[in-house]
Amino acid sequence: MTRAMDDETRRVFEKIEEYASVWEETAAATEAEGHLTAESAAKVKETGVVRMLQPKEFGGMESHPVDYLKAVLEIGVRDGSAGWVAGVVGIHPHELAQGTRQLQEELWGEDPDTWIASPYMPGGRAIPVDGGYRFSGRWQFSSGTDHCTWVTIGGLICDADGKPVPGKAAHHFCLPREDYEIVEGSWEVMGLKGTGSKDLIVNDVFVPEHRVIDTEPVTDGAGSTDPARDTPLYRMPRNIMFSGAITGATLALAKGALMSFVDWTQSRTNRFGNASTDPFQLFALAAAGADIDASILVLLNDIERAYDKVAAGQQLSFSERAEIRRNQVRASHRAAAAANDVFKVAGGSQLHLSNPMQRRWRDSQAALHHIQNQEAPLYHAYGLDLFGHEVKTAVKI
Repeated sequence: MTRAMDDETRRVFEKIEEYASVWEETAAATEAEGHLTAESAAKVKETGVVRMLQPKEFGGMESHPVDYLKAVLEIGVRDGSAGWVAGVVGIHPHELAQGTRQLQEELWGEDPDTWIASPYMPGGRAIPVDGGYRFSGRWQFSSGTDHCTWVTIGGLICDADGKPVPGKAAHHFCLPREDYEIVEGSWEVMGLKGTGSKDLIVNDVFVPEHRVIDTEPVTDGAGSTDPARDTPLYRMPRNIMFSGAITGATLALAKGALMSFVDWTQSRTNRFGNASTDPFQLFALAAAGADIDASILVLLNDIERAYDKVAAGQQLSFSERAEIRRNQVRASHRAAAAANDVFKVAGGSQLHLSNPMQRRWRDSQAALHHIQNQEAPLYHAYGLDLFGHEVKTAVKI
């Protein structure tokens, strides 16, 4: 049975369809600039996709996470960088909604369209002081950061000498734009260049206690202690949500590459005459299309069934989360491999930088380098758990 969307969520998809040509037409400029163009970013913001997981009381929609992932996919097939930023920036409200009410007022009280960057790697060191922490560090891979006015970044709680306190999990620290530096020239890359995933530096700033989030409760789906956030959306385990956004953005890149292949093949001639009759290309096309569609279905189905379980008042077990993460990372690699298969038979003309397929292919392969798309650690953890062994790996599940 098809689940009905509310009117506000439906308008997101109407806006995405309306702006589709903008992302297609600005994709090359986005890559050239090394971040989303002003026009591209403005259209992403106008769709409302970044507010889909945001609390309603702060101008959000509290949409079903499957609808959010579908929106990321729809943007990403038009421009992979726009889809990537919609996914990474758009997932942050899910966790921040479980932070303190004071933090949420700071983020969204005056502007519900505030964009918040990351990254989550624990590259910061936080020394406790009266009322909060002194915080410093450097981070890589802050996607969409040029268009954000806040950041939530990972760090470790340290003692007075700056040494991490044993047994303390990583925390997330939220900082306004004036408290961190974006390092220009730090994102010179061969793929995903348009995401603008630059380095950040924080140099001994004060972070008040109310801007710090303990990651453990939101990781396993225990949820916020705020009664207003006791909803299925905010009981969804953070890691399958964040990794789901990365998977969705990766699948969009692969599907975009496939769409470029189809567009090119319709008008191309080769030794068979019309390339659309080439049996080898048709074989690659059919197999790739099936693999990408299957990957999308697995991603959406897993999030749907996870949501249904938490909506029924249950919490996902570690094993269930590990299985979903296994499926997500496999979906990313299956879809990226499918994009590679059609690129290999698309002809040498696809090597020209003027052809969009080469950009989409490069981006799809680059996406596999994101930590959430790393296969071996996740498969190892899944297998250990399946056979009843203790899982000591640092992989996020």
